[in-house]
Amino acid sequence: MQHALDALEPVVDLDRYPIHRLDSSARSDLVATTRDEMDAFGCFRISDFIRPDAVETMLAEATSLHDQTFWAAQEHNPYASPKNPEFPDDHPINTYQYRMSGFINSDILPGASLLNQIYDSNVMTHFIWDCLGVERPIYQWADPLGRNPYGVMETDHYFPWHFDGNEFTVSILVQKAEEGGVFEYVPDIRTPDSENFERVQAILQGGREGVRELDLQPGDLQLFKGRFSMHRVTRIVGPKTRYIALPTYVYDPWRMNRPHHAEVYYGRSTDLHRAREQVLVDGLVD
Repeated sequence: MQHALDALEPVVDLDRYPIHRLDSSARSDLVATTRDEMDAFGCFRISDFIRPDAVETMLAEATSLHDQTFWAAQEHNPYASPKNPEFPDDHPINTYQYRMSGFINSDILPGASLLNQIYDSNVMTHFIWDCLGVERPIYQWADPLGRNPYGVMETDHYFPWHFDGNEFTVSILVQKAEEGGVFEYVPDIRTPDSENFERVQAILQGGREGVRELDLQPGDLQLFKGRFSMHRVTRIVGPKTRYIALPTYVYDPWRMNRPHHAEVYYGRSTDLHRAREQVLVDGLVD
């Protein structure tokens, strides 16, 4: 236990957020608040969760790996799936929007990465699980590319409406854009049993009913139901690069993104992606 805390203490403000102390009233209160917000809005922000020095170290890491970013300048639908001729052209499955953004893929992070320290921490995983308030345990993701990448956006970049391939995403903003780069989302717009295509289509056509905004600050921790809540990042204005760390968690630690999804977001897929392609995750189209 002490070794785990030694790795986490320089990164997380454990004085303010004693996530390692199961008997702490501060932890219990934080978990209760987070659960309420997640149930109501599918999202919650814990401000200044990561220590400022750790944020600076993560920024230096992301900057040093910037040249290895996979840049995607392409159109994709909210499901990162191919077009389907069985549906009309204006159906959400066949509605494509232009994305320009990048990822520093998980498999190129150095072993000593602070982002890896956060993600590999069982204390952190247990805390996230408690905050989500779900009965099933959650696990660190097997996907070697998307398990804990940095998202990267530069001037005029835009990340359009989409769903994640994993159930839960944890975001840590590392550097904010000068303007823009605001996270927008529609809580629980679909469920494992219902795609709710009609409402998804309304948002894709510019509707704002149910859309919420979250203007994250560096060091904030965001918990989010990314598989069920459609979301986007608004266009970046100004020369400052937006970096965000994206630790991700799943119910099934064995599964991965489908190959097409991995290629759209991370520029490639692996033999493991192809071997596990036929694993059924839920009843959703992606």
